[in-house]
Amino acid sequence: MAVDYYLSDLIGLGPTPNMGRGVFALADLPAGLLLETSPVIVMTKAHQELIDQTPLHDYIFLWGPDETRCAMALGYVSLYNHAPQSNCDYLMDFEQQTISIITVKDIKEGEELFINYNGDSDDDRPVWFPLSP
Repeated sequence: MAVDYYLSDLIGLGPTPNMGRGVFALADLPAGLLLETSPVIVMTKAHQELIDQTPLHDYIFLWGPDETRCAMALGYVSLYNHAPQSNCDYLMDFEQQTISIITVKDIKEGEELFINYNGDSDDDRPVWFPLSP
């Protein structure tokens, strides 16, 4: 596995066969490891309606306990690809306006890191875009 950018000593950004680019483990990672906490830019529903008309639609998160706003994550949070059975989870802190990425399984060096865009690492409901084979 070759990475194009080293994001930290633990993770890097590299090409994926079907999804453009993704985040990869540069070392064996244990379950329960905090990989990053990134600030977010919180926006209104009106902003979301505008963003939904652009390619940024696929990179925002619904935000707030009632999901009436949206947020754009800074850092590398928006670069983790989706998998129905993901090896990482994301946790939103509405008060601090951050999203954290945490491993939920042991991950081997070279493996791609995935989050489940439905918000639960084992949620197999379909997402809004076609999955690559």
